Amino acid sequence: MPRVLLIVAVLALAFYVVSIVDVAVQPPSRHRGVSKTTWIAIVVLLPVLGGALWFVVGRSRPSRLKLASAPDDDVEFLGRIGSGSFSDQDERIRRLEEELAMLDSEADGPKPVEPKNPDQGAADQDTADPDSDGPRRGSIG
Repeated sequence: MPRVLLIVAVLALAFYVVSIVDVAVQPPSRHRGVSKTTWIAIVVLLPVLGGALWFVVGRSRPSRLKLASAPDDDVEFLGRIGSGSFSDQDERIRRLEEELAMLDSEADGPKPVEPKNPDQGAADQDTADPDSDGPRRGSIG
């Protein structure tokens, strides 16, 4: 009989330690009912009963949790992509290209007017008065 009690005590101690570690390691989103600290207190204060409560009531099952998945694993997302979104994208690209072409034409700006006679531009520079706003007419130096 003492051997059986010793084996039961060792198993109860192992269950107690495993329960405490499991409560402490689980993220707070996996705790049902009360907070993580409360569950640790329940398991520590009620050694075997607290561990049993934790595994039966407090710990949520992984299958019940909604795991985050990649967008290409979501059937609804894939269905929304294929329904006419390419025409919307094509239209948006076309509008952006038009706006870009319009901005490019505005960025070029008005081109400077070149003098018809190349000598005329040089003559205007020779007669320019540095103290006045424009070229002087008829006076040379």
